[in-house]
Amino acid sequence: MFRLSSPRAAAGFISLCSVLLFSCTNSNSSESETVQAASMNTPPQSKPVVYQVFTRLFGNTNSTNKPWGSIEENGVGKFNDFSNTALSAIRQMGVSHIWFTGVPHHATATDYTQYGIALDDPDVIKGRAGSPYAVKDYYDVDPDLAQDPAQRMAEFEALIARTHAHNMQVIIDIVPNHVARGYRSTQAPPGVASLGANDNTNTVYARDNNFYYVPGKAFQVPEQPEGFHPTGGAAHPLVDGMFDESPAKWTGNGATAAQPDANDWYETVKINYGMTAEGKTDFPTLAPGLANQDSAAHYAYWQDKQLPDSWYKMRDIALFWLAKGVDGFRFDMAEMVPVAFWSFLNSSIKHHNPDAFILAEVYQPDRYREYIQSGLMDYLYDKVGFYDSLKLVIQNQASVTTLDQAAGDVVDIESSMLHFLENHDEQRIASKPFAGSAVKGKPALAVSALKSDAPFMLYFGQEVGEDGSENMGYGQASRTTIFDYAGVPAHQRWMNEGKFDGARLTEKERSLRDYYQSVLHVAAYHPAMDSPTYSLLQYQQAARQQQTDRVYSFLRDHPHQPLIVISNFDDDEAAMTLTLPESLVTAFQLANSAGVKPQAEPLNQKQRVTPWSAYRVKNLLDRTAKITLSHQQDAVVVKVNVPAHHAVVLEVSALNAAKL
Repeated sequence: MFRLSSPRAAAGFISLCSVLLFSCTNSNSSESETVQAASMNTPPQSKPVVYQVFTRLFGNTNSTNKPWGSIEENGVGKFNDFSNTALSAIRQMGVSHIWFTGVPHHATATDYTQYGIALDDPDVIKGRAGSPYAVKDYYDVDPDLAQDPAQRMAEFEALIARTHAHNMQVIIDIVPNHVARGYRSTQAPPGVASLGANDNTNTVYARDNNFYYVPGKAFQVPEQPEGFHPTGGAAHPLVDGMFDESPAKWTGNGATAAQPDANDWYETVKINYGMTAEGKTDFPTLAPGLANQDSAAHYAYWQDKQLPDSWYKMRDIALFWLAKGVDGFRFDMAEMVPVAFWSFLNSSIKHHNPDAFILAEVYQPDRYREYIQSGLMDYLYDKVGFYDSLKLVIQNQASVTTLDQAAGDVVDIESSMLHFLENHDEQRIASKPFAGSAVKGKPALAVSALKSDAPFMLYFGQEVGEDGSENMGYGQASRTTIFDYAGVPAHQRWMNEGKFDGARLTEKERSLRDYYQSVLHVAAYHPAMDSPTYSLLQYQQAARQQQTDRVYSFLRDHPHQPLIVISNFDDDEAAMTLTLPESLVTAFQLANSAGVKPQAEPLNQKQRVTPWSAYRVKNLLDRTAKITLSHQQDAVVVKVNVPAHHAVVLEVSALNAAKL
């Protein structure tokens, strides 16, 4: 059974109906009663469902949305906005893990000097709020997120406790490749030196330097496009087109010039993990035999090794957050850091918390297995492959056959490839450059969330059709801003001034959210999520020939309750017929709840003693759909009409033995 303390464990099950009943708990109950009910009624989780929230934006009720607006003008969300009511609503979506994006203290144009925090220079900041991937102190949390910035860490610790009380786990970012140009840890534990504090700045590279340098040259701010202003024109005491850094450091994306380009990650500096300027390794190699061994073997291997200083500093940062109660990490741009370091770090993490959830951003398919098997990553984004293929299918630029091809490329590591349709880096489905309508993402949701036993990740606002159309300052619309202060309109309508009841949603938004919840309940709680998957493309027929490339179907095998998923990406309803050969449908030899099979003979025998009426077929997403299940010679024939831009999830089960 998957437990929240064990992301890879297999499935347990509870009736979907009981889950839905739980989601309708009395809204007049006190928050403490709601939390207690959640703890008592939490169903077994078949696989992880991750809810990514951009913490700064989640609870913001301000709808001003002035481009380049200040925190006073546009508002900001807080840790405290994740109330018990909010967390209960998130949990009821089937969510097991919340990825709180943007928690570590990052550089910002907002003034917090009254709290003893040094002013950051907007010339090396992107946006008024700043990028959460330009961390300025890994031992601190972002003051924007605290009701009382002086108590910011205590407020985050309270959020961790609240999240755990709702039987969900906490994930935060660690950005191992780079930090803010002005990185200086003022909140580190006693005796812990800040990154770069002991560097020899007279050389490009030294093994125990934390950064790379450009000796003899001072940093120069990039030349920006005409009309650009780092705060959108607002006054700031440090905006002068200069930043004091001498000698200059290498930029986060590896740019080595003292003056990076405006398209470089100029707000960050690259961390040195023992890779020389020429690209040679300056650390012990990972023993070949360690690949595929457990984390304990990796941990033991590193104990007597002398390693670059950055390895130890980043390890200590991860362990600091584990001690705070954080349950796992999403590692940004993990592929820009040596795999051997990940073996060292992740084995250390697993040594302290064997059930820690480890997710990494890697975009090189030819190295996926290396990061999983040698780098000990639990999960990688299935971005270059399944996500990219799904996006093209949604946009009607590719056939659904590409989905089988993408899945086949990672079939041996499928359980480690996290699926998603949106995150902070990607365009919103409803944005014009993507699909122009959130409804067009509905068939993709059923495919992405239900096709594998790997985790599925949802980005906040996705479930109500947020379109990312606000141009808030730095960057371009279509992705919800990560650089500026903003309100997220569709999400705000669901949030409803902190009631989190969806009362202000439009009918279309409410319908979309209901659909998401139904699909995610299947993903989170149905026992077939831990069963084999078989593509049904070669067995499907559409009444309209042009729909052949626009309908995708697959089977999730299970001895009691197999699922058939049919997703229609077309603009018209699809009248689908699936003719499934007997060799594929052993799942239909279903046992009843007492373990008795109603049909012992093979399906191809002429002496059929049990009619197909002895089986029940139920659409878990739309109870009104007409479904027929019949037997023809040596095949099972399923017929169903699938609405445009929709999916059906058919559960097949045997009736009670008394009725057979």
